Amino acid sequence: MPSSTERNTPATPEEEATPAPAEETADTTETEKPEPAAEETAEAENGTESADTTEPKDTTESAEATDTTESTDTEEPKGRAAGRVGAGRRRLALAVSVFGELLITAGAVLALFVVYSLWWTNVLANQEAERDGNAVRENWAAAGDDDGDDRTSPATFEPEDGLGFLHVPTMTGADILVKEGIDLDILNGGVAGYYDEPVQSAMPWDEEGNFSVAAHRDGHGAKFHNIQRIEEGDPIVFETKNTWYIYRAYAILPETSRYNTAVLDPIPEESGKTEAGQYITLTTCTPVYTSEHRYIVWGELERTEHVNAQRDLPQELLEFQDD
Repeated sequence: MPSSTERNTPATPEEEATPAPAEETADTTETEKPEPAAEETAEAENGTESADTTEPKDTTESAEATDTTESTDTEEPKGRAAGRVGAGRRRLALAVSVFGELLITAGAVLALFVVYSLWWTNVLANQEAERDGNAVRENWAAAGDDDGDDRTSPATFEPEDGLGFLHVPTMTGADILVKEGIDLDILNGGVAGYYDEPVQSAMPWDEEGNFSVAAHRDGHGAKFHNIQRIEEGDPIVFETKNTWYIYRAYAILPETSRYNTAVLDPIPEESGKTEAGQYITLTTCTPVYTSEHRYIVWGELERTEHVNAQRDLPQELLEFQDD
């Protein structure tokens, strides 16, 4: 039990003041309680600021989306333009390819035409000329003996079948069948032809005149291809059934107009002759592989020789055979 002293002893001022800290604590607690509110306010403010900060992000994203849309819209025309350019290039490449193939085809056709013109036509023409030449010789043999005069034609003779054979050893080693006419359908048969127009050729057995003969220089037998090898003094021999007509080349005209018919005159004054005689004129195209001009060789009859039963060659031709 407490003593009376303890009960009746008045409290000292310090004792009375002791409960004060508890009140202060309470006050302090009450005072500190709003602090969380302040923190909440700060957090709220911070949240607001954060929200405010987030809003521009959305704006940026929206701007980026807009830019992306605009970029897509811009890229679409560019893509279409690129597609058009690519299509144009493909069309150009196709056109170039087709054009190239056409050039190759044209070149091949041209090459084949050249081969045909310069080689195959020679083959065909020479075969035809050989058949026709053999037919003429067979006709001569079948005719038997006659009066020996070339002016007397066999009953079956037709000048378009063949008049005789031309021998020019410095130009070619082959004999050349000569027919009537200079039309292409005649000359293309690998033969020579004597002029029937615009100037009428004389015949070798005529007492005077100009026996004028033409042939191709390239293609279709090209019988006069090497006419440039003939020199003055070379023999030019024409063979008929009964007679060898031996001419000598005396003048050459390397180039003249194809319209120059004066070279075919009975007296070819361009060759230097001024008197009538028995002449022969060979004509062909020049330069080679063209028909722009004419190459001319003139000859004059030197002598004739009768053809024997063996048809032995005259000495003028034998000299070249020995070579």
